[in-house]
Amino acid sequence: MSIPQISEFTIRRHANAKSFQRGEAYYNAGAVNAVIQRGHLLQADVVGTEARPYHVSLNFDSSGLTSVKCTCAYNYEGWCKHIVATMLVCARNSENIEQRPTLEELLNRLNYIETQRLLQELVAEYPPLIEAIDRHVSWMTNPADNQTTIKFVRRNTLDPAPFRRQVRQILKDTVRYFEEGYEDDPIGEDLLSVVQTAVDFSERGEGENAIAILEAITSTCAENWDDVAEYGAENDEVVGELNNAWCEAILIAELTPEEKVDIQINLEAWQDEWNADFGLVMEALRQGWDYPPLVQVLQGNITERGAWEEDVPDYADDLALIRLKILERQERYQEYLYLAEAEGQTQQYLTMLGRLGRVEEAIDAAQTQMNSMEEAFALAQTLSVQGALQQALDIAESGLNLPGNCQYELAIWTSDLAIKLGNSEAALSAIKAAFQMKPCFVDYQKMAELAGENWESVKTDLLRIVRTYNGWGTESAKVDIFLYEGLIDDAIAIASELSSDRSELIHRVMDAAIPHNPGWVIANARRRAEKIMDAGKAEYYYYAVEWLKKARNAYLKSGKKADWLSYRENLMQTHARKRKLMGMFKESGME
Repeated sequence: MSIPQISEFTIRRHANAKSFQRGEAYYNAGAVNAVIQRGHLLQADVVGTEARPYHVSLNFDSSGLTSVKCTCAYNYEGWCKHIVATMLVCARNSENIEQRPTLEELLNRLNYIETQRLLQELVAEYPPLIEAIDRHVSWMTNPADNQTTIKFVRRNTLDPAPFRRQVRQILKDTVRYFEEGYEDDPIGEDLLSVVQTAVDFSERGEGENAIAILEAITSTCAENWDDVAEYGAENDEVVGELNNAWCEAILIAELTPEEKVDIQINLEAWQDEWNADFGLVMEALRQGWDYPPLVQVLQGNITERGAWEEDVPDYADDLALIRLKILERQERYQEYLYLAEAEGQTQQYLTMLGRLGRVEEAIDAAQTQMNSMEEAFALAQTLSVQGALQQALDIAESGLNLPGNCQYELAIWTSDLAIKLGNSEAALSAIKAAFQMKPCFVDYQKMAELAGENWESVKTDLLRIVRTYNGWGTESAKVDIFLYEGLIDDAIAIASELSSDRSELIHRVMDAAIPHNPGWVIANARRRAEKIMDAGKAEYYYYAVEWLKKARNAYLKSGKKADWLSYRENLMQTHARKRKLMGMFKESGME
């Protein structure tokens, strides 16, 4: 199975300049251990600053990359340097990707006895694995647990006890986590993973099993939440996901009136005990699929009130989206369209028309119903998949004039599609719209290519955008552009305001500024170095020396060697007692 084509242009677009530069350095240094492909999964270990390498995983399908993850703590814009390094291996040395069998292929090689021995050996090597095995075996084989004080729905084939144990353990681990002094709330991700297990059952049509899991999660949280609440843990996110999961499970399960009453009684008790709001679930339980206004809508009888006979609640959109998810899974497409139209779910309505191949109908509906760039983006992508590329471009271009929060992503996508269609004018216009939202050096270079002989006039507009843009996190892009154009004073203005933790970027500006303004380099570098040395924090002396190297270069290249020697002598006298610093002076040749 071949991997998606990954170009360096794509990598640069998904990473900021600093991450790309560092990622390329990692690539050149051979920090990426063997890249392994197993079916639709690519994995690599990248040697970094920690003792253990960072693990990068790339998932893809026939349309391209679907997810990109790294175990490092990077949480800034775009891909981290470890992902960049791995991507560069894929782009430049794809022949070195090692092909390995998938898990399914590996297990197919083993018989029953060999599979048992494998699991026994893995548990011996990784003891906590036994808990996960216990839980999964219980899900698949054990009857429902009857030892509980809550009246649970009975028609499930799954034992909820492992889920109660798992949730209790998560809550205990959270208490320990807080007691050890961590401030971040670690509870959400782990609990939501358990909730997702219930959602997975619902998506397989096993509503009763999903309800059994959700009863176990909700009851255990309600009973034990006080333990984590005293440390400030909030339940809003978990309750929100439980509402959605419960709603979906109820709407696909075949519940008797008695079972519905049992669920309602339990939910009301958990609401009070946990201070939670399960209004969405209660409404789904009350309406089911037999609610008269809903029945009318699904038959195509749409009125201004939509699928409601009373005032529309705040959670109406959530309920509609869950119903649409179920209708789509059941391939009830016309009912899906009726409900989406009735409930004002424009994006879902338009994209479903497109996916059903009703392209012209989708385009006509978009003229009157499309109100946001998110809706336009979704429809354009759907039309593109359908092969209606020109129509997709038209919709995407119109979407750039609508309100929304995805202008950069939509504009870049539009530009790429326009290039594919050979429409350089549309491509340039779209990428310029992206640049206005977030200046990017790669996009700047791309516009130079697209503009051709009109580049000078386009460049004037772009530089104006760069100079007036006040958004956070674009300093690197601005410096890249200014240095590329030889606008040293503009680059200096940015570097002067940066804190010293952006040393790599400041160093680049200083190197470029030495022939142009050595005085700024000397003053700026001295100020940053002296702040460190005067504070006497030995762990930061390395950075002080690096700043002094820049000052020395500026002194020497501007013909002021005597001034440098005088300054250096004064430093050595002032800080003579700082032996670590003096040792670094000697090693760097500044003594």
